[in-house]
Amino acid sequence: ARMSGWLLSIEGTPAGHDVALGLALLAAVLHALFGALQKGRHDPWLSRAAIDACYGLIALPCALLLVPWPEPHMWPIFAGAVGIHIVYKVLQAMTYSRGAFTVVYPVVRGTGPVVTVLAAGVVFGERFTLGQWGGLALLSGGILGLGAWNYARLTVGRDTLGPALGFAVATGVLVAAYTTYDAYGIRATADPFTFLAWFFLLDSVFIPVVTFRRWRHLARDQVAPLLKRGLLGAVVAYFSFGSIMLATRLDKVGEAATLRETSTVFAALIGWLVLGEKVGAVRTGLMALIALGAVLIQALG
Repeated sequence: ARMSGWLLSIEGTPAGHDVALGLALLAAVLHALFGALQKGRHDPWLSRAAIDACYGLIALPCALLLVPWPEPHMWPIFAGAVGIHIVYKVLQAMTYSRGAFTVVYPVVRGTGPVVTVLAAGVVFGERFTLGQWGGLALLSGGILGLGAWNYARLTVGRDTLGPALGFAVATGVLVAAYTTYDAYGIRATADPFTFLAWFFLLDSVFIPVVTFRRWRHLARDQVAPLLKRGLLGAVVAYFSFGSIMLATRLDKVGEAATLRETSTVFAALIGWLVLGEKVGAVRTGLMALIALGAVLIQALG
């Protein structure tokens, strides 16, 4: 209750803008980790199912016991949010199962912010300045450039990459759709944590149900690692998706969404610092463009 009261007190204020900035950057770091958790040696459908099942179980006591009950008008809004996220998850799994993560992930993340800024203009009346549009061009161009650079160096999996790129663009559009819709939803209830708890609970059902048959064919020695990944992914999802949703309540949706897409920079930095991957001059330059774009979007707003 105290946290909710404090967040409500800083909505639309300079302090709220600063907190939203921090939340969006936190979402960016965690989103890079969340994406990597879904793409690995496990079936991406089962990885997503494990994550969703875990965050649903965590959300259940929070929704029933810790937050105020949703207002009656929220139930249709929740239905719309769950529907959009179902389409997003299906497209995402189809993308990751067909294409190299290093190529398709930047396409998803590069498409999303442009469509989100346009959608936020229609839904919330937000307007980017000319300088901010320039920053967005640098940011999205840099992200898509990373995908193009990784594609040029790809040696396997090219035969299914065409459909994967199509699904990646569609997934990016759905990222924009859920970001805009969730911003509408979290603004429609008195307590933002009511929206978060019930969203995670209701959103957790679909993928575990439709992937039930796949679980039965999973080797026993793979169950425990998959569940561990699911639990870690659930915690990351709470802070990542929760942070960006709160940011869109506190401040402008378009600015928060574009900052989240610096996740591609953080993903590359994690690969370099933690995994010892080589970055190289081209990738360094592209990441600098993404960071510069993000700075311009904030500075010229």
